[in-house]
Amino acid sequence: MATASDQQLKLYSCYMSSCAYRVRIALNLKGLKYEYKAVNLLKGEQFSPEFRKLNPIGHVPVLVDGDLVVSDSFAILLYLEEKYPQHPLLPKDLQRKAINFQAANIVCSSIQPLQNLAVLNYIEERVSPDAKIELAKVHIEKGFAALEDLLKNYAGRYATGDEVSFADLFLAPQIHAAFKWFNLDMTQFPLLSRLHEAYNEIPAFVDARPDKQPDAPS
Repeated sequence: MATASDQQLKLYSCYMSSCAYRVRIALNLKGLKYEYKAVNLLKGEQFSPEFRKLNPIGHVPVLVDGDLVVSDSFAILLYLEEKYPQHPLLPKDLQRKAINFQAANIVCSSIQPLQNLAVLNYIEERVSPDAKIELAKVHIEKGFAALEDLLKNYAGRYATGDEVSFADLFLAPQIHAAFKWFNLDMTQFPLLSRLHEAYNEIPAFVDARPDKQPDAPS
């Protein structure tokens, strides 16, 4: 079983990034200590030449593991799963594994990109502040409806059973954002609301929340 020293693992993160939030949960679940390297997205630090050497597209998170650099939360989570197999995040059952990937992709392809900072700022500048919130809500609600339908026959205590799995790492930050940033009416999504309550009982999830990070506003 692989372990990581404090000096070996570094996570370039921003408290408000749901993509970095996913990785923080995984690191916590696997018991991996890491150095938190804050990247201020509001100040544009992700576009600095230094950061773009780590990730040319200028997004967080980036994981540095010794001499290896991995960017993009999906890639990072798959890397962590292979190198640090403690607390496995993917079920052995192929169907449930596929459902985990499908749920994760709904979040990271059909919801999160359409409510990230760059997109919302673009809409605010060219349309209006109200329009950016409406855009985000439309796509969150569409994605959440799909997730409710997808997971209804697989969910147990968590998204695809009674053990925390890959999908939960994507769902928890997205549901948190719906509550915290977009004030979404979650009564229409009873399954996701129940999962949100379950995540709030797991220390690895709670400790990964935006307000718990060293760069979060006091």
